[in-house]
Amino acid sequence: MVISSKGRYALRVMVYLAVNHSDDYIPLKEISKKEDLSQKYLETITRMLSKAHLIEAASGHGGGYRLTRNPADYSISEILNLTEGSLAPVSCLKDEQNMCERSSACYTLPIWEGLAKIINDYFDNMTLADVVRLATEADKPEENKADKEDKKPDSRKVKESN
Repeated sequence: MVISSKGRYALRVMVYLAVNHSDDYIPLKEISKKEDLSQKYLETITRMLSKAHLIEAASGHGGGYRLTRNPADYSISEILNLTEGSLAPVSCLKDEQNMCERSSACYTLPIWEGLAKIINDYFDNMTLADVVRLATEADKPEENKADKEDKKPDSRKVKESN
């Protein structure tokens, strides 16, 4: 399974809208510039997201895009399934019903079914809000480092107490 650029860019748009979540619309030009993505390509992606009611669009002055729901109410699988169609690791699992004539004799099928379950469970249980939280934590390496330093025991005190 390889997530296409369409899927990755759709996630980036959704995460950007989640980070800047408000009642205001965010112009596509801003998203394009901040995310360093082609505005023309983003037009296709935002049209797809809008058609699926994941985002809403407004044209004219003050127009742009915004989320239709709270970031915690979007699963990552919802977004990726829209752009990718399927997150199945092998083609025989792409449809609900496995139509492969060898499926009953396939020794490796349980491996692929297990991997598909792990992938789906992971993306089903991760929300846009989770991604924003993880990204926010990752943006603060110095602060996190300082917090960890504060929690380290002072080696002099450890030696003194022995």
